[in-house]
Amino acid sequence: MYKRILVKLSGEAIGQEDGRGIDSKKLERVASQLVELNKDGVEIAIVIGGGNFWRGKYGEDYIERTTSDYMGMLATTLNALALQEMIESKGVYTRVQTAIEMKQIAEPYIRRKAVRHLEKGRIVIFACGTGSPYFTTDSAAALRAIEMDSDVILLAKNVDGVYNKDPKKYDDAKKYSEVTYMQAINEKLGVMDTTAITLCMENKTPILVFALNDKDSIIRAVKGEKIGTIIKE
Repeated sequence: MYKRILVKLSGEAIGQEDGRGIDSKKLERVASQLVELNKDGVEIAIVIGGGNFWRGKYGEDYIERTTSDYMGMLATTLNALALQEMIESKGVYTRVQTAIEMKQIAEPYIRRKAVRHLEKGRIVIFACGTGSPYFTTDSAAALRAIEMDSDVILLAKNVDGVYNKDPKKYDDAKKYSEVTYMQAINEKLGVMDTTAITLCMENKTPILVFALNDKDSIIRAVKGEKIGTIIKE
């Protein structure tokens, strides 16, 4: 269904049970799906978070916000490198590009180069968010998806779609199969931050929200199975 995708992964999605560090089994499940899609000809870009290593709340009492955000960007690089190694162990070439230059371990983000990697069948992993503090990895995912001219953002989360309220707290929470960008913003559905959704709305980039832990969920989403919640006009 989609030729070029951007997958947004949180750090916690590949973290251990307590949300910290890296769970190699979770990482391998994600990598295996990406490799299968790549071999089917799907062009794949990834934006990955770093919450399994660092979140601002860990140092909010003594670390200034800008510094904390930069620390979070460095944490995303740890996850990007781990994902790169897992994917390449399965025989698919990848490139990590970082929004903050660290040339000894990754390429700097260059749009044209990233697009060329995708065209050559490499999986591209974007780290360090946008490279600027005060912007989340949600915003980075929206920005990179637009720059890569992706068909969709696949937003892999811990819940199986978008609800009108937290399904973990409320038994009567209603799941949506489809919502508009403005509905997501106005109802504060907590899908992505407002900046990210606004970027997607202005550029008509759909967002598919689904549960990462469901079996083969990334593959099923790309092949057009009705899972999760689609956000569009």
